[in-house]
Amino acid sequence: MTVLIAGGGIGGLTLALSLHQIGVPVKVFESVAELKPLGVGINVLPHAVRELIELGLLDRLDASGVRTRELAYFSKHGKPIWSEPRGLEAGYKWPQFSIHRGTLQQILLDTAVDRLGRDNILTSHHLTGWSETAGGVRADFVDRATGKAAGTYEGAILIAADGIHSAAREKLYPNEGPPIWNGRILWRGVTPAKAFLSGRTMIMAGHEILKFVCYPISKEPDTASNHLINWVAERHMLPTYQWRREDYNRTARLEEFLPWFESWTFDWLDVPALIRNCPHAYEYPLVDRDPVSQWTFGKVTLMGDAAHPMYPIGSNGASQAILDARVITREILAHGPTQAALLAYEAERRPATTDLVLLNRKNGPEQVMQLVEERAPDGYNVVTDVLSQQELEDIAANYKRVAGFQVEALNAKPPIVSKDARLKA
Repeated sequence: MTVLIAGGGIGGLTLALSLHQIGVPVKVFESVAELKPLGVGINVLPHAVRELIELGLLDRLDASGVRTRELAYFSKHGKPIWSEPRGLEAGYKWPQFSIHRGTLQQILLDTAVDRLGRDNILTSHHLTGWSETAGGVRADFVDRATGKAAGTYEGAILIAADGIHSAAREKLYPNEGPPIWNGRILWRGVTPAKAFLSGRTMIMAGHEILKFVCYPISKEPDTASNHLINWVAERHMLPTYQWRREDYNRTARLEEFLPWFESWTFDWLDVPALIRNCPHAYEYPLVDRDPVSQWTFGKVTLMGDAAHPMYPIGSNGASQAILDARVITREILAHGPTQAALLAYEAERRPATTDLVLLNRKNGPEQVMQLVEERAPDGYNVVTDVLSQQELEDIAANYKRVAGFQVEALNAKPPIVSKDARLKA
């Protein structure tokens, strides 16, 4: 009955907690020697928050994150384009949270240790291969730091939640190659600074070539009345730009990107000050992978970034991994930990996430900023001189539909897995 999970990130830990919730034993295998709260800020959308609430995590999320109130788009001149309420303010039954990725992972890890026991969360275990047995699957692991074998474990099924550089996906698609870089680079950081706009607003400014995103990820101010503000600066580089693509998380050099944002001092936000005052900024490529035609191979399947890595547009990466975990759990409730459950999960989630990966390549709801830049690069008085109200509303509504978080439709649905659900013997 044991389910083997390769990967102890947000998706893998959510799956472990979900399966434990319905009475299915699990073991989580993580490549690194120690799970640490790394990364920068993310948003968790209402359809994913709903599932975390069913896992009993609302109080912990509230204590650590910010309930996002609105999302607002601005031009490169700081002029408003479009804004919409988010979370409870938008009419959802569940909030949206802006939170540090590392904090969310730590919440999931601490909860998993409490509920599953430390013995079922194994670090320094990197998946190297597997084989099917009469009763399920046998997976092999190695300690990457030493190169020594870390053990062989048997389970009913194996779920690969091991990220964009998934070892399982590489085995299944050996000729795929590295993630696809589209020429855009992200510089990301977290800066202590004063609150802006509503104090719970997520903003995006600029256009496809040059963009800035920021939002608060700490609810309570520090002694200097500062909040932690997560920010992302993005630039689409020329094809001739020589960048060390193999380095996916290196310390940023402010002189390489700050000059592009030096004039972005708005009456409601000082962008260059946020960048300058950041203690540690990091550089990432904007990468994804082409959707594949199959996730499930026998008693093994992919989930999260191993299955559908996508651009961080529309705040969907972590949320989609959480949905994957809950759909897998629901199908195991229906079919047991079997290939049938994995195929049912894939039948629902692969088409949905394929559409989302492709829509994010077209900038998702952020395309309103590019349309404004193309039609009025020198500015405008009011945005409806440039885009009609109907265009604005249609772009926002279409993304919610594809991503699965339209207000009325989501509110009408029960959680994917109820907190009271249990697998029948």
